[in-house]
Amino acid sequence: MDNGVSAGSTASTSTLGHIALGLTLLAFGIGHTGVIDGVTAADSVSLAMYVGGAALFLLGLLEYRGGNGFNGTAFAGLGVFWFTWAKGAGASVSDEAAGTFLVLFALLALTLTVAAASGLFGQGVYALLTLSLLLLAVASFAGSDALAKAGGWVAAVSGLLAWYGATAALAHWPMAMGKARGRGAVAAG
Repeated sequence: MDNGVSAGSTASTSTLGHIALGLTLLAFGIGHTGVIDGVTAADSVSLAMYVGGAALFLLGLLEYRGGNGFNGTAFAGLGVFWFTWAKGAGASVSDEAAGTFLVLFALLALTLTVAAASGLFGQGVYALLTLSLLLLAVASFAGSDALAKAGGWVAAVSGLLAWYGATAALAHWPMAMGKARGRGAVAAG
């Protein structure tokens, strides 16, 4: 079964990394929106720890090993974010400490936005992640449920975009608006 992505290649780890990032962002974002009754961000802790944290970190190391410094940095750095967030969820920390944590990782997401070489699509994932983290940080500092919900919606959209990018790479769907890329092109990230 050949989908143009060989086992062990950086293309396959990149695709899997974007699926992991997308699913984690979706769960995290939906939990913050309150759109599903009884589902909160805390319900995404297991997914964040193992899929967004451990798996993404491991995929980052594999990306480094394969020579892709950008995805290595993105996946390992965001893996650390998700793992740390999951371990600290439910812990007794001040709103200021939680907001500061989110601002620090928003800086990582901003760096990824600026450095994304895959163009507007890849930059969109990280730009939305940056915006989401900043909204959640301000919500934490200000104690604003409305801003937290807005940050959740932005995280969910970022997750959908990351998921679409990975799915498009596997299914050979178009990745650029108005243009179809060549078969097997991987551009998400």
